[in-house]
Amino acid sequence: MKEFYIGNKKIGGDAPCFIIAELSANHGGKIDIAIQSIREAKKTGADAIKLQTFTPDTITIDSKRPEFFIDHGTMWDGRYLYDLYQETFLPREWHKKLFEVAKEEGLVCFSSPFDVTAVDFLENLDAPAYKIASPEILDIPLIEKCARTGKPIIISTGIATISDIELAVNTCRNVGNDNIVLLKCTTSYPAPIEDANLKTLNNLAETFDVIPGLSDHTLGTVVPTVSVALGAKVIEKHFIMDKSIGGADAAFSLDVSEFTEMVTSVRNAEKAIGKVSYNIGGKASNLSKLASRSLFIVKDVEKGEVLTEDNVKSIRPGNGIHPKYYNEILGKKFSDSFEKGTPVSWEKLSL
Repeated sequence: MKEFYIGNKKIGGDAPCFIIAELSANHGGKIDIAIQSIREAKKTGADAIKLQTFTPDTITIDSKRPEFFIDHGTMWDGRYLYDLYQETFLPREWHKKLFEVAKEEGLVCFSSPFDVTAVDFLENLDAPAYKIASPEILDIPLIEKCARTGKPIIISTGIATISDIELAVNTCRNVGNDNIVLLKCTTSYPAPIEDANLKTLNNLAETFDVIPGLSDHTLGTVVPTVSVALGAKVIEKHFIMDKSIGGADAAFSLDVSEFTEMVTSVRNAEKAIGKVSYNIGGKASNLSKLASRSLFIVKDVEKGEVLTEDNVKSIRPGNGIHPKYYNEILGKKFSDSFEKGTPVSWEKLSL
């Protein structure tokens, strides 16, 4: 598998899964909440904090035409796009401070730009990577602008057809950028667990020769944990310091306790996956002799007595010779007298 770095974190290869806490709109419109959220994200074990860089005017227009009214069975129904983004955007004047706080905490900090001016802005902050949100996979000029920076590109595939994904990936490669992560994503908030379709992860990697990952909107931690076993090397999940903050994304975000549980679960899954090994190690090696079978003398015997099915059996523990020699030793004689419970060894036989 390919590998590269985002900041000081290796992505792909044999590296641990890169876990991103997505701040999104979970700042409550207050920079103090955004700052404290970054500090709390660090405590959960996350590797990175991700912002969103847009303004209402760079992502849509202020229009009350029916095309801009949200009425599609979402949690935001009944609102206009501009009003929603006015509530949720993260002011550009906050970004520098948030990047600094993340650096203090040892977290990688980067963002999703939603237009080309946001890329220029983030370049001035030395953003180490760019995340293309699901709807922006169709914005080829934006993807090309991000890719030309030479920074790693993480692309969510939530609304994309396979041809959309191919175009986005080729756009990056055509400008010489092959450091690409594709995230399996279900664009539903929250997303039903049965729509996760995590088998797609390996197919993304094989089809497009990229590092696969997951942008998850399901509730809970099951989907991200399982995704690791199916090849995810990046996991992005919405993070909120406290759900009492409220806001547009609070309902499908994990709080500190839940995000910590997810990180712990993912790391334990990685330990369980381990590597290909047929060695008996750790506590298993200590138990193996006690639990395995071998040949034992099961009745008191005298010197010269013949080994029979009555006085020698295959039993636990494994201190005697291997049971595969059972038929070979039957009919031989004991070299001395032995009590019941003595393990059979070649020295105890008259060969």
